[in-house]
Amino acid sequence: MEKQSYAIIGLGRFGTSIASKLYEADQEVLGIDINEDRVEGGKEFVTHAVVLDSTEEDSLKSVGIRNFDYVIVAIGNDMQASILTVLLLKELGIKKIIAKALNKRHGQVLEKVGADWVVYPERDMGARVAHQILTPNVLNYIELSNEYNIEEIVIPPSMSGKSLRDFDLRAKFNLNVIAIVKNQDLIISPSPDQILNDGDKIAVIGRRDKINDFVNLKN
Repeated sequence: MEKQSYAIIGLGRFGTSIASKLYEADQEVLGIDINEDRVEGGKEFVTHAVVLDSTEEDSLKSVGIRNFDYVIVAIGNDMQASILTVLLLKELGIKKIIAKALNKRHGQVLEKVGADWVVYPERDMGARVAHQILTPNVLNYIELSNEYNIEEIVIPPSMSGKSLRDFDLRAKFNLNVIAIVKNQDLIISPSPDQILNDGDKIAVIGRRDKINDFVNLKN
């Protein structure tokens, strides 16, 4: 997986959960919080951690915030600080802004001021968000155990025009295709002769590391 850089603003439970998953995946992670104790407590989950007020433009510039591929705004209960931070990030030209919303109305405002992706902690756990950030062509997943997942994946270009038998995921990755989504049609237990096309999605079941090997396959 290509290494990318992430800034997490807000090191509460949600922000720390995302940070730790990204850090475990060997990504560059900067942790930011206005609270010194949270920064101190989050140091083990990030590459670097700093205390600063994210509503101050000069403070954001001082840590080179423009250089990060993703900035995740995970500020706790301060809705005003959350909105102002997203607004500043947008004005600074951040490539991808992901923001935590406290409720639907907050989420709507975050979208209007520039958030590319709004998440709701009660619905989107930090680990799930981190997983989707790291594997953007994985649309959804179900964690069956510590080792096994079911994941819905957009097929790579190398599979287009080929059948499931041609690609033989079972032999190459020990994965089983349990369904195919073609447009709005769902094909359960597809035939090995089923032809795949650009934009098709497959639901696979198998070991998490083998799924990652397949997702990261060079096309």
